[in-house]
Amino acid sequence: MTDMLKIIDLHAEAGEREILKGVNLTVKEGETAVLFGPNGSGKSTLMSTIMGYSTCKVTQGQILFKGEDITDLTVDQRAKKGIGMMMQRPPNIFGVKLGDLIKTASPIGEEVLKEADRFKMGNFLDREVNVGFSGGEIKRSELLQLTAQKPEFILLDEPESGVDLENIDLIGNKVHDLLYDGISCRGSVQRHVSSLVITHTGQILDYIGADCAYVMKNGRICCSGRPTDLLKEIKENGYGECGSCQTIKL
Repeated sequence: MTDMLKIIDLHAEAGEREILKGVNLTVKEGETAVLFGPNGSGKSTLMSTIMGYSTCKVTQGQILFKGEDITDLTVDQRAKKGIGMMMQRPPNIFGVKLGDLIKTASPIGEEVLKEADRFKMGNFLDREVNVGFSGGEIKRSELLQLTAQKPEFILLDEPESGVDLENIDLIGNKVHDLLYDGISCRGSVQRHVSSLVITHTGQILDYIGADCAYVMKNGRICCSGRPTDLLKEIKENGYGECGSCQTIKL
């Protein structure tokens, strides 16, 4: 498989403080990679840097997408090349209705809006984006927007956080549909979309599976391994005594 995303010795600052301190990471075509790590380790900063948000400044290293250096591209340029992101805490967008945003941002926006009820978002299309939305409603709104965008590579920052038990099944299935390009049968078909997923609980893996996992600590990738093995070890021992960080170093 060819590399969809390749991060090479990436250093980045946020708020004039170095957060990423030499990250190396690869996600291959059709692959789902998981990113574990304690709070404050730099996971969300890595996602924001890959997406090109202005809050993060690259000081060294490269971001390659399908072999092309996109380190200096803007957010919209990266989105047009096929990168989409589901943020953990997206901002409120006052004065912009969700339905108008989807119609304007995507050539298939009108088609996606017809299926908004499947996301339980039919009553939200005339509301300002994220304004007054609950945690689960924000996640469903983000997924509706991603469905309209149809990205080739998806960044998912804790898709299950702030979501109640009633919504986790809906969100998990919609994320699955995004990765498998709408194919509802699980496990027996190849993914059409690549992804990098931050998760603390591992719940989302019940819906999308994963091919590989990385552990991030102190702004660096310290080890990699099988997602289920690493998650089990982290749950049992925490990050402070992660034996994999001693035995599976990159």
